[in-house]
Amino acid sequence: MIPTPYLLFLGDAHDQLAAKVAQGIRDWRPEFALGQYRMEGCNADMRLPDMTLPEAHAKGARTMVIGVANRGGVISQKWKDVLHTALEQGFDLASGLHNLLRDEPDLVETARRHGRALHDVRVPSVAYPIANGRKRSGRRLLAVGTDCSCGKMYTTLAMDAEMRKRGRKSDFRATGQTGILITGDGVPLDAVIADFMAGAVEYLTPDNDDDHWDMIEGQGSLFHVSYSGVTLALIHGGQPDALVVCHEPTRRHMRGLPHYGLPTLEQVRDMALELAKVANPACRVVGYSINTQHMGEDEAGQYLADTERRLGLPATDPFRYGAGRLCDALEGI
Repeated sequence: MIPTPYLLFLGDAHDQLAAKVAQGIRDWRPEFALGQYRMEGCNADMRLPDMTLPEAHAKGARTMVIGVANRGGVISQKWKDVLHTALEQGFDLASGLHNLLRDEPDLVETARRHGRALHDVRVPSVAYPIANGRKRSGRRLLAVGTDCSCGKMYTTLAMDAEMRKRGRKSDFRATGQTGILITGDGVPLDAVIADFMAGAVEYLTPDNDDDHWDMIEGQGSLFHVSYSGVTLALIHGGQPDALVVCHEPTRRHMRGLPHYGLPTLEQVRDMALELAKVANPACRVVGYSINTQHMGEDEAGQYLADTERRLGLPATDPFRYGAGRLCDALEGI
């Protein structure tokens, strides 16, 4: 187990979305988020107390979590002085980056000398099988999106919380580093060898009671040329009965790909559903999750109403307004 509470390391994140790991912990496990550490030039802010390392340790923080998810998942050399000092001052380090802490000899040596632990959550811990496509009992929902980092994790976390509030059987199934840090369990899917990705999703969502729902965290986008492979593995391995399409409407291009525009909700709906029916012919789209964080109240309300009117299914921001209407749409499936 990773010792809590956390000091969230935001490093030199160039914008709020670059610190999405920290943001997810702050929003869904606030009891773990004691404070934040920002370097010069950081443009992210979790609205937590800015703390020095001694201040955070004195207040009880025991692990510094790298809360930044940069392109390629690299441990920046600019961060190293802070990470070494944190180990020297009694912190464990935790990271979900592709660049593993344990693969940095200097950090390994500092941790050894000071009796601290390095926690890499983006490391597959199971010998996952190759997918077989066998029909499984239970029900599954998968969030798919127009882009990466557009609200798929927040949607499935919110729907799981709402289902549990209603007394329904539900589990959030984490497939990325932030979800694993929030819940303590899951599959770091983009670190699984390609041939075993769909099988890892089958492993994560096994046979269950007929009235049980797995809320599967989505990753990437079928239209994002960098990350479409992990999305397809989720669609086929997840064998979803229901899809929710997620979108952040203020973006002008794909995250990290300024030369690629965003697909429409209709394009994602149609392509994802066609591919989902390969593994589950009964799959259906049940609604739209719209990330309205950059919209005012009136603009958000109008956008949701227009989307719902155009597409004929519930459209809401489950983090802002609750996931009730999306969960209502699962009745009868």
